[in-house]
Amino acid sequence: MDFGKVEFERSFGVASQLTRSSCSEIVFAGRSNVGKSSLINKICNRKKLARVSSVPGKTITINFYLAGNFRFVDLPGYGYAKAAKSEQARWSALINSYFAGNRDIRRLFLLIDLRHRPSDEDVIMVEMLKSLRIPFVFVLTKADKIAKTKVDEQARFVVSFFENCGNILCIPFSAVAGRGVKEIQDIIEQEELRL
Repeated sequence: MDFGKVEFERSFGVASQLTRSSCSEIVFAGRSNVGKSSLINKICNRKKLARVSSVPGKTITINFYLAGNFRFVDLPGYGYAKAAKSEQARWSALINSYFAGNRDIRRLFLLIDLRHRPSDEDVIMVEMLKSLRIPFVFVLTKADKIAKTKVDEQARFVVSFFENCGNILCIPFSAVAGRGVKEIQDIIEQEELRL
């Protein structure tokens, strides 16, 4: 895959706008402000492909990107407590409608901030992915923000925390240092070979 040729396609803000899936999808999900946009920009070697904000709760739409034989899908971040209840309900309906849409999801990258233990919302997302049988990989973001000696320790903690998921893969990731980029790209390219 030529990651440099990934292009923004469209955004949907409410469930009724979602169109049917016309190709296989690679999905990026996680809590608000966990770094989904930064990850998409980094793996595509672009600075402004996905909008990055320092303010939590800014990604309020599902964003689709054309990526060769795939679409990349950037889901709205969940768990932003300061958002209005009506806004949280809209995000929830949008995400639930996306997963209920009989889409060809080949892989989901679930981003978790390496500095913190998984949240209740992360646990709910994992349980939903398991029930829907969607293959997923944990991406442990902000790996540059803790001591290098702590990164592997935190990764082991996440593996043990989700031990009921079986053999799971955790990729420490840093948008600053580029750690984990090649591993994520390799997984996407392996999925492309399976098409």
